[in-house]
Amino acid sequence: MDALIIDSGGANLASLQFAFERLGAHTRVTADTAEIAAAPRVILPGVGSAGDAMSRLRKSGIAALLPSLKQPVLGICLGMQLLFEHSEEGDTDCLGILPDSVKRLESASGRPVPHMGWNQLVPLCADPLLEGIATDDYVYFVHSYAVRVSDATLATTDYGPPLSAIVRRANFWGTQFHP
Repeated sequence: MDALIIDSGGANLASLQFAFERLGAHTRVTADTAEIAAAPRVILPGVGSAGDAMSRLRKSGIAALLPSLKQPVLGICLGMQLLFEHSEEGDTDCLGILPDSVKRLESASGRPVPHMGWNQLVPLCADPLLEGIATDDYVYFVHSYAVRVSDATLATTDYGPPLSAIVRRANFWGTQFHP
């Protein structure tokens, strides 16, 4: 097994698993904390609301485990947002691995919320996760909440103001888009 995908209860797990298989990576899906702790790499996907996702993670014991993991962990979309301290979505306390809050996007003319579509990435610094990603590569976003640019930001995208598209702190990475 190359990576373990956390069964967070709200994600399209089959599509994520198929995407990894197309890349030649072997994955398993589980909510078992012992398996997650022993995995070589961990993926935290997320679709839905922060409150519901955190409730499921707390109930399963995964929320208590995640901050202690030492192996590489990748949060995708809502999974990235859950790595932060707090989300405005449902006034939710999250995992607290990254210091900041997730805020609701502001709609404007030509910028509806949710933000759905292809946007360009602007890498800010070198990181193994950015290998093969060129300045101005396009990625697909579907979200109503976002994180401001901070010290943890590896790449941004613009949807009005610049937003964190890829973040990292130690062994925890997150992508707001769907890789």
